[in-house]
Amino acid sequence: MNAVLVDTSCLVALYDTSDHDHARCLRAYESLHQALVTCEAVITESVYMLRFASGAAEALLASVECGALEISFKLSDAAGAISSIMHKYRDTPADFADACLIHMANQLDTGDILTLDSDFGHYRWRRNRRFRNLVPLE
Repeated sequence: MNAVLVDTSCLVALYDTSDHDHARCLRAYESLHQALVTCEAVITESVYMLRFASGAAEALLASVECGALEISFKLSDAAGAISSIMHKYRDTPADFADACLIHMANQLDTGDILTLDSDFGHYRWRRNRRFRNLVPLE
C-alpha cells in the first residue's frame, strides 16, 4: 500500500481553518496522491481538539465515512506491539496515538507522515528508519 500516515496535529490544522498551521498543512495535503491513513486514537484526539471549531469534527468524520481518510488499524492485533513501542520511547514519551502510528508505519511499510509533532524526528520505524515528514516544520 502506498500510503501517507496522518497525525492529530495535522488533522486539527487541516480541519480548523483558523489554526495558524492550516495553510501549511493544506499545501502539504494538496500535493499528495497517496491514500491518507490513520488510526482511531488519532481520530479521537482530533475530534476532541476540534470540538470548538464549528463543523470541523463533523467534516473530519465525514472524511472517514467517505474513505478519504482510511482507518487501517486494529488494536486487538497490535496491543503488544503498541505497548512495546510506548515502553521503548518512554523517555520522549510516545503517547498512545504516536505509538499506533509508529506501528502502522511498520505494518504499511511507509515512513511518510503528515505531522507538526517534532517527536517524529526522534521516533524510528522498522528499528532504524526515519520518518519523512511531508509538512515542513518551522
